[in-house]
Amino acid sequence: MTRSVRVRLAVTAGLAASLTLAACGQSENMGGQGGGDGGGGGGGGDGQVQLRYAWWGSGERQQINEQLIEMFEADHPNVDIVPSVADWGGYWDKLSTTVAGGDTPDIMMQEERYLREYGSRGVIADLSQHDIATDAIDPTILAGGQFDGGLYGVPTGVNVYSFLANPRVFEKAGVEMPDDKTWSWEEYQQLAAEIAENSPEGVYAMQDHGNNEAGFNVFARQHGQSLYTEDGELGYEDELLVEWWNVALNLQQEGAQPPASRSSELVNVGPEQSLMGQGDAAMSVWWSNSISPLESASGDELQLLRWPGESTEERPGMYYKPAMFVSMSATTDHPEEAAEFIDFMVDSVEAGEVILSDRGLAANLDVREATADMLPEPEQRAAAFLKDLEDEIVDGPPVPPVGSGEVQDILTRYNDEVLFGRMTPEEAAAKFREEVEAAIEVP
Repeated sequence: MTRSVRVRLAVTAGLAASLTLAACGQSENMGGQGGGDGGGGGGGGDGQVQLRYAWWGSGERQQINEQLIEMFEADHPNVDIVPSVADWGGYWDKLSTTVAGGDTPDIMMQEERYLREYGSRGVIADLSQHDIATDAIDPTILAGGQFDGGLYGVPTGVNVYSFLANPRVFEKAGVEMPDDKTWSWEEYQQLAAEIAENSPEGVYAMQDHGNNEAGFNVFARQHGQSLYTEDGELGYEDELLVEWWNVALNLQQEGAQPPASRSSELVNVGPEQSLMGQGDAAMSVWWSNSISPLESASGDELQLLRWPGESTEERPGMYYKPAMFVSMSATTDHPEEAAEFIDFMVDSVEAGEVILSDRGLAANLDVREATADMLPEPEQRAAAFLKDLEDEIVDGPPVPPVGSGEVQDILTRYNDEVLFGRMTPEEAAAKFREEVEAAIEVP
């Protein structure tokens, strides 16, 4: 059973459990035991409020969030916030388990592929009904958490999916850096082939991006299509996915990207183990907030670039993506305090000075401006890049449908089939569509 299916079953079971608890009046008797009406918070007779805040991430993020909790509790002595942290994979398993038990955290981090999963089943609250300021967040970013007439996640930070280039590798190959405001997909492939021809063994023009869900969405949007429609259906033509995979096959054939076996090994590595992080790639695709760990690993100063085709295809495809969202349990016993904490994290400069770029550049534009000079130099360049795109980015993609958490794994699997030559792009595109349509739920 895939994680997305487990989440779906757990969300449904959790909603049923919370409704049962409420109907039986059990929440009144659970007090500070952390159960209360399906939410993770509780409170004692002394007026003390307990909230549980769940997130995923590294030790550094844990330190940041614990500092935020201390700051908030200092100003709200009646509130105790209990942290619940896990790594990425463990987080979703843990969250689905607690939801299934009717013990949903009061406050939780969410990601776009799971947001509708929880929101459409009534597990997380419509935050537009609570006192959380969103007027300083770009409407196109805020829309990433909106569906069915409500706001189910407030964006905490913003990234853009971009090309990263290593000027040192270009220089060693004797190839000029591209003009990213004008380059086409044809020029990109020609440039990659030239780099491959003039680079030593083990150095490549590009790490494979054929398995990349967000990248294909940029490509589709450039062609007037999209991975998903507003109605939650697939919004692209199979011929476009075939074209996408043919680009990867051409690069592989030219030696501009690694052979299939090496590309498959690189799928799940972090920045430090990637070709770009090792200094062995001229280009690679990453979310913009990856620039710091990539520069640290490679020892090189990298340059953010627009995707090829942004000015030569039907329309621009790049978009601002909420790095993550913060959501609130629909059944928390303490919605006012939970909303206050969310507002503090997203809208206060004091919190922004602690968070900086941990979850992308601040979604709140006032906070972003106030903290800009505090960012490390690579993030300042990323901020300048995002600002430079303001007049070019048209809109954001629709909120992914229920079940979309499975799609990245499906795409990766069929990308392998194509790169290893076990399927033609046409065969893989047909099977990909069939499997994704079975996985997602159209509203």
